[in-house]
Amino acid sequence: MMKKGCFWIDIHNPTDSEMKALCKVFRIHPLTIEDISMEEQREKCEVFMNYYFVCFRSFDQDEFSATYMQPSAIYIIIMKEGVLTFHFKSMPHPHNVRKRIKQLKDYINVTPDWICYGLLDDITDSFAPLIRAIEFEVDSIDELVLILKESEQSDMLRRIGYCRKRMMGLLRLLSSKTDVVKTLIKRGEIAPEDGTRPALSKEVALYLGDVQDHIISMLLSLNHYEKISSRSHSNYLAQISIEMTQTNNEINDVLSKLTALGSILVPMNLVTGAWGMNVQVPGQYQEDLTWFGGIITTILIFCVISTLLMRYYNIV
Repeated sequence: MMKKGCFWIDIHNPTDSEMKALCKVFRIHPLTIEDISMEEQREKCEVFMNYYFVCFRSFDQDEFSATYMQPSAIYIIIMKEGVLTFHFKSMPHPHNVRKRIKQLKDYINVTPDWICYGLLDDITDSFAPLIRAIEFEVDSIDELVLILKESEQSDMLRRIGYCRKRMMGLLRLLSSKTDVVKTLIKRGEIAPEDGTRPALSKEVALYLGDVQDHIISMLLSLNHYEKISSRSHSNYLAQISIEMTQTNNEINDVLSKLTALGSILVPMNLVTGAWGMNVQVPGQYQEDLTWFGGIITTILIFCVISTLLMRYYNIV
């Protein structure tokens, strides 16, 4: 297979014995074997004597999985004769690239560097649907946060928090990819003197530049959506604060009216309570109601005057 030309071996969840055998056959450096066996998550591009080693992270795309959106790395070894890929979790990218090669086999020259480009491009494209979904969610939140009433905003804060959490997860996955692609282009264009390591063709270098542009565009979009989401979060909290202030003002208005009513009733209770004791009451021994009517009239006049004064000073 190695004598025929370009080959691609995709290894899923390799064992230690398989790694040792592959290391011996393909002359893989022990540091590379260690990174793969330890499932190194740091994205990077390293150059060795006879191959390039690329670590590129994807994510679990199963929405019903408990590990959805969790990062999973794929390790690519690009040699002059072919490509070795290693991954410890099931991912659709190798199948998608093989399908793409079958469709374009009459129009492209399949080389190890093109296979590497196909994997990086497919991983990058897998982020596009998530970013579009975040765009729709951010626009929806930005419009609804100032329209919905308090009773309809019960889950708005949860939506904002979940959306920002997804954005931060995507930013964490995409932030280091530009450096990996840039390093691969920079080092791959320099042909080795001994000819044991492959050099990137100019066409593949252009394709990788396009992948880098896509990653930068996604990062800029996510940073823009993060700013919009942060503004929506601030607007939501400001609106909640305004609604709470309005509610407190209404409560204070009711309490002020109750206080004013109490201010009117307390003197009346004081007068009637004083005469409820065993004391002499004015007009106690008279058979007519003159004193009683006078006292009641005085109390009513006091109530009317107090109410007018409170309305004059906007107390009630």
